[in-house]
Amino acid sequence: MAVHYYLTVFPMEALIASELSPVQFGSYMATGSKRGNSEISMFIEVDGKFGSDFDWQYAEQQCVPHSNGDPKHSVYLSVYRTLEKIPPAKMKSLYLTTRDGRAYEINPTDYTPEKTEKDYYIYQELCPITPLIVSKLPPDAFAGNITDPEQKVSVPAIFFADIRQPKLDDPEHTGNTGGLFFRQKAHFLNCVSSISSGSKKMNKTFNRTHAESFSYQLVGRGFYTGNGKDLVFFPMPTIEEIKEKNYDWGRSALII
Repeated sequence: MAVHYYLTVFPMEALIASELSPVQFGSYMATGSKRGNSEISMFIEVDGKFGSDFDWQYAEQQCVPHSNGDPKHSVYLSVYRTLEKIPPAKMKSLYLTTRDGRAYEINPTDYTPEKTEKDYYIYQELCPITPLIVSKLPPDAFAGNITDPEQKVSVPAIFFADIRQPKLDDPEHTGNTGGLFFRQKAHFLNCVSSISSGSKKMNKTFNRTHAESFSYQLVGRGFYTGNGKDLVFFPMPTIEEIKEKNYDWGRSALII
């Protein structure tokens, strides 16, 4: 059996070797082998055997079928400061897994700026930190800013999602995006104001625990991972694409 390498980015950061295919691995990570607790998970398949940060020989020695022929589910190679050690060029597809273990594959694509620059952006940081951020920076600039070692506060690499803006003046048609922002509307508007065009502040933390209730329904353009120099973009599929490619996943993710 082939050995796959998976970088899990939510809800935990790790590099895991497995004989399971991406779809099988997504089901295993979401529901477990004993069908106990369930949770969404996100992971990126990566090309292995690069650099010296991980013990690839150990992975191949340990990631072998069980005596009854069942595939090895997981061999952990790292559980700390893992994302920063994975070159973007080694990243393949991102997989979004629902609570019942259905996985949706998103291939990376070239990032292009939006045609119309927004007054503000909302980002859910997912790995290695998880605040919900209001920013004046578009995704590429935000990734560069948050991973800039010259900044007072930075991380070596970041994985985050672009969140759809709530329609604060039209609550009936804002969809599933609005709940948190309406409950803390004054605080949200204050965050937007603090990063307005006349301010030197680039980013403002809106919520520190929202990742615990993160939903794929909230995602705007997609997911990004960057390390200051390179940005990998995983575009969120449209509803039409989800219906055509993986309808059951869309139902499970409550998007359809």
